[in-house]
Amino acid sequence: MRNDKENLIVKLTFEFALDIIDYSESIRNLNRFEMASQIFRCGTSIGANIKEAQNAESKADFIHKFKISAKEADELQYWLELCMKSEFYPNPSEELLNKLKSINLIISKIISSSKNK
Repeated sequence: MRNDKENLIVKLTFEFALDIIDYSESIRNLNRFEMASQIFRCGTSIGANIKEAQNAESKADFIHKFKISAKEADELQYWLELCMKSEFYPNPSEELLNKLKSINLIISKIISSSKNK
């Protein structure tokens, strides 16, 4: 299933992971290590699983990797909402939240269209 041409979702999630690294480091600088680690892990895992899906052994494996990415994105949404509601954490930027929303939509569409092929 490998295709080495530029892939929009791979590119978007890689760039998003860089944004997540910046945001989690801003939390780590406040000595909030647990939250920073949670955000870092699930935020970077989205793209890592999508990248891994590019070498899927089957269509089912491809879909499975994307479903893992979707779960990681949902978990990240939870942690970001906690940061927004807590006075102890910096709010994530609107841009970060919008990127996550766009990535979620694309992942859902890829899963749906892959199942229908």
